[in-house]
Amino acid sequence: MGTETEVIFRSDITVELVRASASDADVIFAARVSTAGEQSLEDVNADAGRSQGLINYLMRERHGSPFEHNSLTFFVRAPIFVWREHMRHRIASYNEESGRYRQLEPVFYVPARDRAIVQVGKTGAYEFLPGDDAQYDLIDDRMRASCTTAYLAYLEMLEAGVAREVARMVLPVSTYSSAYVTMNARSLMNFLSLRRKAEGSHFPSYPQREIEMVAERYEEEWARLMPLTHRAFEDNGRVAP
Repeated sequence: MGTETEVIFRSDITVELVRASASDADVIFAARVSTAGEQSLEDVNADAGRSQGLINYLMRERHGSPFEHNSLTFFVRAPIFVWREHMRHRIASYNEESGRYRQLEPVFYVPARDRAIVQVGKTGAYEFLPGDDAQYDLIDDRMRASCTTAYLAYLEMLEAGVAREVARMVLPVSTYSSAYVTMNARSLMNFLSLRRKAEGSHFPSYPQREIEMVAERYEEEWARLMPLTHRAFEDNGRVAP
């Protein structure tokens, strides 16, 4: 296999914040327009720290619209099976790379050995436990072999003149794809409430580990930009308003 067709296996997911217009003050001026009208313009650059109680009140009483007047755009590189779950959230804008218009790269996801792989329990409340060495060896061997075979078949079809949109059909859902994801804080809280298993959640969630890896990075960046809003989210049981 030549260098240009070297198959790459990864166990990580990358999330990069590429653009943001998001601060706790955005919540304040949006909320105050209901009572202050045009005078709320004075709060556009307000000290949000003096209004932490208002943010907490809005979160507690689930007055959600003031949390929509901000924007965060992420660039995410993740396997296709993660995107299938992510795009069930119809609360974000997506632009994903296209296998119709470009040759897909030979990059595939293989779970790391610290990833729990044994499923026990009943539907809706599964617990995942670590496997033994033989199980991890089996996963690693079979996934690497399968993905390599699939990508070589993909290249063979392309070289024979088969359209990219047809040749890509042979590739597995562990193939990495990249996309821009844009959402506001209210939408992000909805995503986090479902895609993170976190202490203090009023409604426990049991996300697949790989999409939780995306959620962890989203939350890290959002908490940095809007710390008071994030704190209110946590203090009120991680329920999206």
